[in-house]
Amino acid sequence: MSTVSPLAATGQSRATVRTEDGVALEVRICGPRHPDLTVVLSHGHCGHGESWAAVRDALRRQYPNARVVCYDHRGHGDSARADHRTYTLEQLADDLGAVLATVAPTGPVVLVGHSMGGMSVLTYVGRNPAQIGERVIGVGLIATAASSLTEAGLGRFLRHPIISAFQTAVRYAPGLMHCAKLLAGKAFAPIIHRAQRGDRPVGSRWLTLANAIHNQTPIVTMAAFLQAFTTYDRTDALATLSRIPTLILCGSADLLTPPAHSVAMAAAIDYADLVLIPGAGHSVIIDHPSHVAEALTRLITRAHDTRTTPTPARGGRIVL
Repeated sequence: MSTVSPLAATGQSRATVRTEDGVALEVRICGPRHPDLTVVLSHGHCGHGESWAAVRDALRRQYPNARVVCYDHRGHGDSARADHRTYTLEQLADDLGAVLATVAPTGPVVLVGHSMGGMSVLTYVGRNPAQIGERVIGVGLIATAASSLTEAGLGRFLRHPIISAFQTAVRYAPGLMHCAKLLAGKAFAPIIHRAQRGDRPVGSRWLTLANAIHNQTPIVTMAAFLQAFTTYDRTDALATLSRIPTLILCGSADLLTPPAHSVAMAAAIDYADLVLIPGAGHSVIIDHPSHVAEALTRLITRAHDTRTTPTPARGGRIVL
């Protein structure tokens, strides 16, 4: 069963949610104990919940009666490590369900995910369609995709031999590979920075390798989820999202999940807002938090209006 430490009546608190398989997830909650609405923010691959800090704070200023929840995925940030066989998007969807059941068991919810977090949200939607329009009244998909990660952008190199060799080495010598990763990460830091900002071209092969080693996430966690991306396909969940207001946002210079992914998702979802931020890279929630918060404010407003008026407010195409 999932458990959580007591919450403060208002303000910010930390909680521990224990999943069905016993993994402790670190959760941060901002806002009242009995909110009008709960917004859950799910981070990306090799990230952590605090990557949402600037966006979270902006939303709290706009919606003081809302609760904003950020959490670290298993194997990431301050959450516990787990068996590498559980590092799948299906398990992340179940973990999201555990977070909801524990810190937001009742009331309307808006789910927002960045990159891998968006994939976990889509997987949750696909596995829990009855909740869409009932408990879940809005969804935000940021710098992410519904499928075909190996067919566009740098995702094409997930099947490159160097990635396969890296994953094999991690399986057989995780300790040695972790030490090598720490050393190489320092050398590759400038490459990652340029790519995430989207302001300078970077060779695709170099950037693929750089992303594979430059982060603080345990190497086993990182390698296992890279494998999960190669077979990811949640296009089945897109039609379900036509029941509720949906935001799809990406940067025009995102090399990891190019705008083509976002355009494809928006075309499959009725009433979706498609927001394109010129010049933004994959780390859009960190580099352009005010734009992201502005788009999420529109999503939350639409979700609230739709809840009181059954016909969804129409979305549109926006360039910020």
